[in-house]
Amino acid sequence: MLTLIHTADWHLGQSFHGQERHAEHRAFLAWLLDTLVERRADALLVAGDIFDVVNPSLRAQELLYDFIVGAHERLPSLNIVLIAGNHDSGNRIELPAPLMRRLRTHALGRVRWLDDGTLDAERLLVPLTDAAGETRAWCLALPFLRPAEVTGASLTNEATDEAPNYYVSGISQVHTQLIAAAKSRRESGQALVAMSHAHLHGAAVSEASERPIVIGGEESISAALFPPEIAYVALGHLHRAQQVGEARIRYSGSPLPLDFSEVSYPHQVVAVTLDGEALTATESLPVPRPVAMHRIGPAPLDEVLAELEALEEEPVFERERWPWLEVRVELDAPIPDLRARVEAALEGKALRLLRLERRLPRTEGEATPARVDLESLGPRRLFERTWESRWGRPPGDDVLADFDRLRQDMLDADDGDDSPREGRP
Repeated sequence: MLTLIHTADWHLGQSFHGQERHAEHRAFLAWLLDTLVERRADALLVAGDIFDVVNPSLRAQELLYDFIVGAHERLPSLNIVLIAGNHDSGNRIELPAPLMRRLRTHALGRVRWLDDGTLDAERLLVPLTDAAGETRAWCLALPFLRPAEVTGASLTNEATDEAPNYYVSGISQVHTQLIAAAKSRRESGQALVAMSHAHLHGAAVSEASERPIVIGGEESISAALFPPEIAYVALGHLHRAQQVGEARIRYSGSPLPLDFSEVSYPHQVVAVTLDGEALTATESLPVPRPVAMHRIGPAPLDEVLAELEALEEEPVFERERWPWLEVRVELDAPIPDLRARVEAALEGKALRLLRLERRLPRTEGEATPARVDLESLGPRRLFERTWESRWGRPPGDDVLADFDRLRQDMLDADDGDDSPREGRP
């Protein structure tokens, strides 16, 4: 028997509307460590987006490394496998890998190619051992694949010359090569566990907080890539916990809401039990929410103010544990002192107002609100609106693909910068 804990999308160092969330992440990691000990877990799988940005703050990195050291101290036989996600720098994830291996932690950030052009699959195959040190399973640890890594001459072009299909073809072939290598490597009785940071066809995305992985929806791959021989597929990237088609193929989801739109999601980790080559059980373990999140509205101002005033005052404790608050107000006309009126209704309450959204009425023929909150709109939607305003029609799929690739290139540009800096870039 082998017990695994599957988690993903920690986003350590996230700046939440300008506010740090270190206290929440610290509380989650403390709970996770206690859960690993309680469950006597053999392995922890973290399926990408460990950090929120490619150059995470020193405090965010400290959270990760303190957790790894603490896990090794309390569970010396625990295997930890980390892969980079699209928010991570693959180089940064792998930088301390030689040291982390001494703590039974395997950090995979990039794929590599052998001189003959084939995938270096061996370094992506991690043995998962039980308490006695016997290899019971193999983890196929595949980090997020950037276009430059999978669209080179080493892969056969089975798609058209269009970049989105070519990219998906490359991703599919990397998965196929790695699975073939794992099948040849394992011995009888050993299970195969795949871990990937990707978007699968048919999976439900979040309302606002998930960045298109590279090229909008065109980068999604098929669950059929994972043959029945794969006992369990541990996925990262989508923040909503879900299975895709089969119980063995799962997104664990993010352990904390990363946006107010995710407040109603179940946030969890997944406990996985393997017996020999087979999956015998999965169990969702709800993550306690260390800081509450409240959404008020959208509603007229009078209703919003009444609801704010009716909020029960929270017990007084450290400010970093005060609940986060989003308020959405429907207005007939602009109110210059709106924020002051909302803050007056919150006076004396242990709540942190993070976001105040004003919703003004639409004018005749107007397709979108007259006032735009740029933070909630996001770069992609802002680009679409600007293009449509300039050219009188929405951008085509090829234009959006170019925009998404350019944005990802800019986000990845910091990979070569080894000097960490505080906060978001």
